[in-house]
Amino acid sequence: MDWVKAIEESVEYIEANLCEDITVAEIAKAIALSPFYFQKGFSLLCGFSVSDYIRKRRLSLAGSELAFSDAKVIDLAVKYGYDSPDSFTKAFTRFHGVTPAAAKRNGTVLKSFAPLKLKISLEGGNTMDYKIIKKAAFTVVGFKNTFTYENAKTEIPKFWAQLFEKGTGKDFCSMYGINRVEDIKSDTFEYLIADNYDPAKELPDGAVTEVIPEFTWAVFPCKGKMPDALGEMNSYIFSQWLPSCKEYEIAAGYCIELYDDPQKYKNGTLDDEYYSEMWIPVKRTDK
Repeated sequence: MDWVKAIEESVEYIEANLCEDITVAEIAKAIALSPFYFQKGFSLLCGFSVSDYIRKRRLSLAGSELAFSDAKVIDLAVKYGYDSPDSFTKAFTRFHGVTPAAAKRNGTVLKSFAPLKLKISLEGGNTMDYKIIKKAAFTVVGFKNTFTYENAKTEIPKFWAQLFEKGTGKDFCSMYGINRVEDIKSDTFEYLIADNYDPAKELPDGAVTEVIPEFTWAVFPCKGKMPDALGEMNSYIFSQWLPSCKEYEIAAGYCIELYDDPQKYKNGTLDDEYYSEMWIPVKRTDK
């Protein structure tokens, strides 16, 4: 997948359907990507989430309509997907700094949020280590939860914290953080805090087993303090490696983070030498 083209196509789809009840899953389906990778790639490349982009575009257009037409607030609330004039007024005021009523007054300053236009710029020139490996199916054991794309950034850290607050983590190495999405229409994905499964050991209370299918993986080694090091690696993969890689494209809705044992490092996961990896399933392109 050409990521620059994918983002361009997603923006075109959004602009053509701004007054419709569009979801991340629908946009991703229109450009033939999994919602998980589309949402992740869009936010890393553009600097804000898909839903934030849609919200700002709608409120920008609503401001123009109020200033230059006789449109009513209640009609614009419905047109741009708000449940009530009150919810629309609150969102409008947060974005523009004035109420919808004030926007109708001559000379009121409003904010404009233009559609994304992608430009080709000279980037890269950085060295990045990675390896392509074929790995047989393997079984993990762990604790699973389901998250929406919108709340994942805040809710997944809470999931980790809850697991260890209950004492579950003391005998559980939490070697992997696994993202998985199967249904392209879904607005949610599964997240698993996991270890390699050992059938000789008893499953912890509440744990489940999961088979990770055989894939060819692009593996990116990462060194540095968590979570910043992996966050930077994520940005690099989506902003530079994937757009420039002509031999491989994403093969499935999986993404695996592998974490080394923190006890091996003086400062644990905050050590400058802490080691982790990012795994992305890939397949050869037809190019």
